[in-house]
Amino acid sequence: MRKEPGEGALRALYSFALYLLSPFTLYHLISRGFRVHEYFRRWDERYATYGAEPGRPCAWLHAVSVGEVNAAAPLVNSLLKQRPDIHWVITTITPTGSDRVRALWGERVEHVYLPYDLPGSTARFLQHFRPSLALIMETELWPNMLFGCRNLGIPVYILNARLSARSLRGYRLLRPLIGRALRTVKCVAAQSVADARRFQRLGAGAEQVQVLGNLKYDVAVPEGLDAFRSAFATALGSARPVWLAASTHEGEESDVVAMHRRLRARWPDLLLLWAPRHPERFARVQALATEAGWKVGARRRDTWPRPDDGVFVIDTLGELMAFYACADVAFVGGSLQPIGGHNLLEPAAVGSAVVTGPHLHNFAEISRRMEEAGALRIGDSADAVATLLETLLGDPAAREVMTDAGGTLVDQGRGALQRTLELIAGDLPAAAVETVPAGGVAAAR
Repeated sequence: MRKEPGEGALRALYSFALYLLSPFTLYHLISRGFRVHEYFRRWDERYATYGAEPGRPCAWLHAVSVGEVNAAAPLVNSLLKQRPDIHWVITTITPTGSDRVRALWGERVEHVYLPYDLPGSTARFLQHFRPSLALIMETELWPNMLFGCRNLGIPVYILNARLSARSLRGYRLLRPLIGRALRTVKCVAAQSVADARRFQRLGAGAEQVQVLGNLKYDVAVPEGLDAFRSAFATALGSARPVWLAASTHEGEESDVVAMHRRLRARWPDLLLLWAPRHPERFARVQALATEAGWKVGARRRDTWPRPDDGVFVIDTLGELMAFYACADVAFVGGSLQPIGGHNLLEPAAVGSAVVTGPHLHNFAEISRRMEEAGALRIGDSADAVATLLETLLGDPAAREVMTDAGGTLVDQGRGALQRTLELIAGDLPAAAVETVPAGGVAAAR
């Protein structure tokens, strides 16, 4: 692909601004490091300094944090199974994303942090790892990295691509540059027609965009789920109502405490399973629940809730879906504040009724489909969410209708994984062929 008119000037202006702002990246790392110590580590990766030895040629997938890593998991698992010969480098931006990569795949993949979008950093990253293919999850549009891939002939796919109306407005100042960068991409595999249209408004060509559906529908139910639920029930010791507050943010924590207090007034033995979105909040929510007067357990310390626990904090990563399966009803956070919501399909996939707040711009299509199917209830405030939780906890028949609808919706939505595998198949690295003596037969590795 050739450079478009005006690209050089726009890139120069963008890069100059990034260099001016680069001291603030250090401030960001330091300020975050006081809350999450992992931000103090591996700064060399943030600026693409890897030492003298080049990395192995690879295929590269970028997933910004935990949600995107989880969405990519079915795809990566399939690729590792189909093509174990490919060396995969997976990048994230957050330490929690890094931890999730390690938990899912261990040493089967290589993980580094994505460098800042400075021209020198992106060039060093691409020269070091020499990817033959770039897969970018959802909405990570870094112009210098995209232009760098174009210049080196690396095909780029934006997979499970989503772009909310709010995000589209946020790109308005950079739209001339972002549009040019988007047009270097081989394909934008959009989650929905609405996402596809917004990517075209941002600058992608109509011929670049395909609607493949949402990989989140291809979520895998955790193995051993029945045994997990049985162990959970045994630990409780008696049948108790259970609700789960998932992926909550700092500003929602007081609302969760108020909800639980209200619900416990009706069901004194009600158990709250609480999974904050960010690990740095684990200790804080335990303290909040203790200050509220409840006995508090935690997954890492206690393994299972004790019979007299009022709150049980899920302070581990990767177990949320299994705990969803243990709850009668789940509230999915990031939705009482304008954060945009979090994955609503995971609780639906394992049989929990789902309630959420009104701020769902990151999951607009999924929430619409779930609500229309009768698998989701949306409250316009914390009080409204508490009322929905109370109604559902008291109505097993209504919960059953919701869980049946949610399971059906997830099953009907599957298929994006296979379509995505077919889309990228032609650009996967060629299988290495072993050399053999004359008269022998070469074998693909």
